[in-house]
This record gives sequence, C-alpha cells and structure tokens, in this order.
Amino acid sequence: MKLLNKIKEVFKKDSKPLMPYAQIGGEKVLKNLVSRFYFHMDTNPQAKDCRDLHGKNLDHAKEKLFMFLSGWLGGPSLYIEAFGHPMMRKRHFPFRIGPKERDQWLLCMRLSLSELNLEAQLDNQLWEGFRKFAEHMRNHED
Repeated sequence: MKLLNKIKEVFKKDSKPLMPYAQIGGEKVLKNLVSRFYFHMDTNPQAKDCRDLHGKNLDHAKEKLFMFLSGWLGGPSLYIEAFGHPMMRKRHFPFRIGPKERDQWLLCMRLSLSELNLEAQLDNQLWEGFRKFAEHMRNHED
C-alpha cells in the first residue's frame, strides 16, 4: 500500500516535473560533470585555445562553473547567492571567445556529458541547452 501511495504521489496532476538538476542526480553528479569537463579541457589537445583562456589552476573555474550550473539546471542558486546575477556573457567579455573557443568548450562538455550515460531525451535536452549557452557566450566572429 505504501508503494502504491508513493507512485500516486509522483504522478499527481499538480506535482512539478523534476528539474534537470534532480534528473541527472543532483550535486554529486553535477560535480562529476564539472570535474570531467575540466579534465578534458586540461588534457585534450583539441581544447588548447579554450584552455589557454583559463588560469594555470582550474580549481576556481571548477567551483564557479559548478555553482552556476547548479542554479542553471534548477538546483540551488549557489552562484547568485555568492556573486549576484550571473551575467555570464558580460563576465566573459575580457576573453576572446570565437567559434573555435566555443567549439572547444562544447567538445569538452560533450565528452563529459556522454560519460554520465543519461537517458537520450535528457542528454539531448542538456546538450541543446549547452549548445545555445556556448553560442551566447561567443563575442568574436573569428
């Protein structure tokens, strides 16, 4: 009976759909995604130009990306609580981000996202969001 009640609770008409943050597995999985993302950026020679935009140590970038993605994916708004509105494009204006850097960022994210082995629909939803985000961050044509 308890199981049936739990199933009914999940499928109630007024229950909210799970946000991507919860769908991927929350904080632990998101931290893994970010860690793998920066691993690929740091070790993949095809991501050199994007990697060169970052400092020698990636720990600060890792923490900020985790905080941003947490809120962006519908989890805790860690970035906003710490730094205010993200204004990511504005914050990245000092860095030259063209199609090459965008594509290298996306390469690292695609590799990292693939390692999560998510359901195809969720993977596609996240990938489309990352693709749009990366294009939005572009501030140079070449």
